[in-house]
Amino acid sequence: MAGPDLSAALEIEEAPVYYSKADYILTASGNKISRNSVLCGSQNITLVGKSIVKPGVILRGDLQLLKIGKFVMIGEGSVIRPSYKKYKGNIAFFPVSIGDYVTIGARSIVSAAQVGSCVDIGDDCVISKRCFLKDNSVILPGTVLPPDTVVPPLTVFGGSPGRYLGDLPESTQFLQRQKAMAQYRRFQPMRATSSPPVVAGMAVRAAEAGPAAGEVVQQPP
Repeated sequence: MAGPDLSAALEIEEAPVYYSKADYILTASGNKISRNSVLCGSQNITLVGKSIVKPGVILRGDLQLLKIGKFVMIGEGSVIRPSYKKYKGNIAFFPVSIGDYVTIGARSIVSAAQVGSCVDIGDDCVISKRCFLKDNSVILPGTVLPPDTVVPPLTVFGGSPGRYLGDLPESTQFLQRQKAMAQYRRFQPMRATSSPPVVAGMAVRAAEAGPAAGEVVQQPP
């Protein structure tokens, strides 16, 4: 019996994707953040740099710390929120750590405790609470990972409930890095032909911390 076709797990597209400068904020460290995203508890959200936050994204920094690495793409309508555990009648939320060169597809919900570097999460995925996604792993579109799932390095998971489907080659880390950097380069502003509309309601504060620069994105209520 033939195994699953994993040929589409790692794909790099090269066509440019254009956006309106009026719709995004470009921060000091190169993050491109949609004005139609929602950043709750922005003082607890750190974006290292050169990441893209698409429209409709919700980041729940009001619940716990969110640390997001460099060259991270968060697709349209996705939600990143801390995982939690009930303890003695109370709910304890845990910080979320997302590594570098990570792609999160559109309409996905990520409540993982940790997402490693060079991880690809497809569209319409649910990464349930306290999951651990190790480096260089791929979650196929539409996957629903049960709580406490551990995805080993260099593996592909898919299905509902999510399960192991196969292994990835050693070249995955290189391919994922190339894909993430290409996504950032391809996301280019359109050349304005007229003055863009004024969009209010969001402010950005960049906090540079030496060689390992950190950035806090802030929205007033």
